[in-house]
Amino acid sequence: MPAPTLFSPAAATAAAAVLGLLVGSFLNVVILRLPARLAHGWRRDARELLELPAAGEDADPAPPDLVRTASHCPHCRHRLAPWDNVPLLGWLLLRGRCRYCKAPISPQYPLVELATAVLSALAVWKFGATAQGAAALAFTWALIALAGIDVRTQLLPDQITLPLLWLGLLLALAPVYVRPAAAILGAAIGYLSLWSVYWIFKLLTGKEGMGYGDFKLLGALGAWMGPGALLPVILLSSLIGAAVGLAVLKLRGQDRSVPIPFGPFLAAAGWVWFVAGDALLGAYLRLVGLR
Repeated sequence: MPAPTLFSPAAATAAAAVLGLLVGSFLNVVILRLPARLAHGWRRDARELLELPAAGEDADPAPPDLVRTASHCPHCRHRLAPWDNVPLLGWLLLRGRCRYCKAPISPQYPLVELATAVLSALAVWKFGATAQGAAALAFTWALIALAGIDVRTQLLPDQITLPLLWLGLLLALAPVYVRPAAAILGAAIGYLSLWSVYWIFKLLTGKEGMGYGDFKLLGALGAWMGPGALLPVILLSSLIGAAVGLAVLKLRGQDRSVPIPFGPFLAAAGWVWFVAGDALLGAYLRLVGLR
């Protein structure tokens, strides 16, 4: 059997997994630092709008940036050695504790790195070393970042959702996945469907059932996959969200009024349908006897 070439399915999938580990390490930085930087900017803008004195650097220091600030322990602030930052392996060798202060290191770090590696490999295995495969990697990484941020902060930042939306629309010009008309309709229907649910729920209950970021995320998913994917994504995300939400509330003993972010379930359902929608639809049609 000839050895696989660089662009064989096996080699491309393995390369995507390794690249996913590296990108996953950066996604951890984005998940942790981007919300803090956004909040800092919002406070600064609010002071300017209200014509309040600017806060000094000591009173409101700028959080670390996403690229230039070296990784450090969040507890003792000690700068990490390069070998401590090796994706997945560094956390395992340290046994989940800081080398310097012995404080526990969040399992988020290896979980995000491992998830990014696995999902990146699956995306390239599905689409191959092609333009579709490259775009699928960007799609996967954006969804992981959005899900992680939403879990921690209940925020889906425009800095990720809007570029994801525009990239989906631009890819339709080729087209890479769907044609322009389908991408535009998917984006519009995706946004307006959850926007309508939001306002109906608010008018009936006086409460906000979801955030505007959820509208934008579903609009972005519609831009990538077209309007035909929206109903399956909503149904799948609702089922996953209901099951996970009930389990979390039961385990934590929280009241049902405690808000649970919907973005991670939308992201998970969107990725699953993006990669395996055809197979899932075929299995459903066979189950109900229509194929």
